[in-house]
Amino acid sequence: MQLLFHHVALIVQDYETSKTFYCEVLGLKILAENYREERASWKLDLALADGGLLELFSFPNAPSRPSRPEACGLRHLAFRVEDIDAAILHLEAKGVEVEPVRIDPYTQARYTFFQDPDGLPLELYEVSNALK
Repeated sequence: MQLLFHHVALIVQDYETSKTFYCEVLGLKILAENYREERASWKLDLALADGGLLELFSFPNAPSRPSRPEACGLRHLAFRVEDIDAAILHLEAKGVEVEPVRIDPYTQARYTFFQDPDGLPLELYEVSNALK
């Protein structure tokens, strides 16, 4: 069996806020947006540049996700970038607070974290063309 990455699904507290963040701040492209009346829920399909997908769902009264201290389950969602400095400048220009850059002790790659509107940790991981 060969497994290939297809998508990550997130449940968000405020659909419009998260839609704005992922589309306008992170620049993801909308593939489909559907309101599911029977669930009082939105489903938004977003495309990453490499073909990966991110699904955003809204559900009424969804419980908050424990984030700190780290809880079992999804630890963070990481995005590969070629120029972490440019990505950080872009995020900061959009009002997103970004942690100081760190160095991965195993790969020597540079990385940093920021949060989505619900406090989900998101990572930028700098990968050169040679390491893709």
